[in-house]
Amino acid sequence: MMLVRAALPQEADVLAQIGLAAWRKGIKPLVPAHVAAATEQKNPFLPFVRELGPRILVAEVDGEPAGLGAREHDDDVISDIWVAPAFEGRGAGSALIKALEAQIAERGYGQAAIQVAARNERALKLYQHLGYRVLWRKVAFDPILQTELEKIGLSKALRLDQ
Repeated sequence: MMLVRAALPQEADVLAQIGLAAWRKGIKPLVPAHVAAATEQKNPFLPFVRELGPRILVAEVDGEPAGLGAREHDDDVISDIWVAPAFEGRGAGSALIKALEAQIAERGYGQAAIQVAARNERALKLYQHLGYRVLWRKVAFDPILQTELEKIGLSKALRLDQ
């Protein structure tokens, strides 16, 4: 059974490990070795999860945390979708995106936006499957990842009566 709910303070470590595991699979191959090593060492997901607290949504599959999603700035942008590799393909990513879209629509926004690394083909296919359309594609320096990275910006029109 799939459930999407707010993150709980006591699960920050578990959620940070999910984020890091998903990052390892989807993003680590795209960054320089020194960035990958630093990310592995400090796990930036832990302060992120602690800072956003219950604003992070958790997808549970059969009672177990399977992924997390967030709108970091409480606007119309889905900033984070991270699904544990063991739970890929089981609906956690889709459920998180739909729940975040509902939050965005409740705030009165008529569209949702998301960005993805162009080489993260699995995520890109998911977003397009859920109705997101490519707005732009560009190579730019990513200050967090400390590298040039090709990204794709997508958006989706939302029904405000969701």
